[in-house]
Amino acid sequence: MAYFVLTEGLRERLLAAGVARIINTASASHQGATLDFDDLQSARNFGAVKAYGRSKLCNILFTRELARHLRGTGVTANCLHPGFVATRFADQSGGLISRFAWLAKFFAISPVKGAETIIYLASSPDVAQITGQYFSKCLPTISSPSAQHDESAALLWQRSAALSGNQRPSKE
Repeated sequence: MAYFVLTEGLRERLLAAGVARIINTASASHQGATLDFDDLQSARNFGAVKAYGRSKLCNILFTRELARHLRGTGVTANCLHPGFVATRFADQSGGLISRFAWLAKFFAISPVKGAETIIYLASSPDVAQITGQYFSKCLPTISSPSAQHDESAALLWQRSAALSGNQRPSKE
């Protein structure tokens, strides 16, 4: 929801800029995730790992639909998988998750390496006109079939608008 609310709050400024780039962080953790549109906030069926994967699937679907909404405006929207980055992610989770994350970080890439695709999407002339794509290692990458479902992207947009109270008309 944060990506939706923040982007909608900045929408007019982004459009006024004439040329702008929106970059959303997703993750390969979206693979295998599915959405229950009647329980988007996982009130009935919560699991931390499952919720994380679903949130990353939502980030990709949101980016696809945002790109559709912004088509022809000069504003692009793309998302990326930064890789498994050695950050403080999961440090305070407790239990086995914290222990596993601590151990796994020995195999993670540095934050500098993890930022490469974000910097590329923000600044490279090679992607200035590309929108609605999912990237990894500075290359367009095929996301899961669930993340390519345009009807799900449109429905997620509609539900996000309702949850956030932003009822701006949807672009057809």
